[in-house]
Amino acid sequence: MTTRQILSRIGQALLVLLITYTVAFVLLSALPSDAVQSRFGDPALGLSQAEIDAIREEMGADKPLIAQYFSSLGGFLTGHFGNSTQSGAPVATLLADALPHTLVLAACAIGLGLIVAVAVAFIATLPGMGAVATFFRGLPSFMVSLPGFWIGILLIQVFSFQLGWIRVIEPSSVEGLILPTLTLAVPMAAPLIQVLIRSLDETQSRPFVQAVRSRGASESWIFWRTTLRNSLLPTLTMAGLLFGELVGGAVVTETVFGRTGLGHMTAQAVANRDTPVLLAVVLIAATSYIIINLVVDLLYPVLDPRLRKGSADRTAASSAERTVRA
Repeated sequence: MTTRQILSRIGQALLVLLITYTVAFVLLSALPSDAVQSRFGDPALGLSQAEIDAIREEMGADKPLIAQYFSSLGGFLTGHFGNSTQSGAPVATLLADALPHTLVLAACAIGLGLIVAVAVAFIATLPGMGAVATFFRGLPSFMVSLPGFWIGILLIQVFSFQLGWIRVIEPSSVEGLILPTLTLAVPMAAPLIQVLIRSLDETQSRPFVQAVRSRGASESWIFWRTTLRNSLLPTLTMAGLLFGELVGGAVVTETVFGRTGLGHMTAQAVANRDTPVLLAVVLIAATSYIIINLVVDLLYPVLDPRLRKGSADRTAASSAERTVRA
């Protein structure tokens, strides 16, 4: 990918972020809710309507919608996400506390999902496996149908309450990752397995694989040295999309396990109509999608030599054309 292409992708990414932010702002503003009234209208606080209106004015919630849009957009461009209407804390501080936990969980879940996908795809595409291969080919449909909250509750019941292997009350940093990672990896591995099996089937039917097999190479050698590398690109794209989805917030999993993270923060923001927090989470999720997709695109030539060759051929052709014109 050339510098011009990278700059073009960055420009497109910024445009997508602007559109995403605008749509999110409009949709959240159209909701029949009032975060200030919800937070400060509780009679137990003893605030009068005049005092609540003063708070609304101080927070800028009484301004016209277009003024609020440009004010919040300017704050986002300068790194100021505003303050939470529920807690009053800066949204940037809340994100700094929650985002690392979600990133670690997402990375562990994606890593485990990829390992499971490769292992299942290897057995499912191995010649001569018969009914075993058929079973593993049908496994993704079963895995994706399992509700995430049910998997989490089942894992807690078995590994924490019955076996006592993992604590769910005041767990260590490692213990707190094991069950949430397993909960996310099960449904996440399902689309990875499906995409990888389909890609492996297509690759194994190509002539160069048949040529390697005719030379006496074992099926394991062909899988790990030939077909897997040529089949990874669609799987990486899917993994990038799934990772972006997790960064946006694994709401159910983090709620079930009581983990600090973007998902838990999003659930609280929705319940409290905390618009500044929701806007920040939407922007973080969109940014993660865009960055991950760009990284995956940059990895394509590294994994597939044919793309490097095509790029080199295009560059040589362009140079030759410029020379002829000169």
